[in-house]
Amino acid sequence: MTEQKKVEREGAGAAETSNIAAGPAAAPRRRLTAARKQEAVLRVLRGEAVELVARSIEATAADVSRWRDAFLEAGASGLKHRPRDARDEEIDRLRAKVGEITMDNELLYEKISKMEAGRPLARRKSKR
Repeated sequence: MTEQKKVEREGAGAAETSNIAAGPAAAPRRRLTAARKQEAVLRVLRGEAVELVARSIEATAADVSRWRDAFLEAGASGLKHRPRDARDEEIDRLRAKVGEITMDNELLYEKISKMEAGRPLARRKSKR
């Protein structure tokens, strides 16, 4: 029996021992950092085809499209930002004051409940 027919009869297991050479192992995929994703998106925005950019960085076209959409959405929200003014400083000051007052109230209520717990025969307010 010839070597060719022997390989055909033995099936896939014989391929490992035959003279059929396997191709090189696939190189591990490089991690796609935010900077690499940004560069890919900018290439697409400059006019390169999504498929070509995706192929060059070993990603899918869907991934590149999703990155582009997220990039544009983040850019749009960045344009909505307004500079801080005196109102913002006043709002921050008032929020801090409300926080202080709330904390003081909670501490006072706790102190009152401890004082009332020490006087078991004291007249209590009705719960009605």
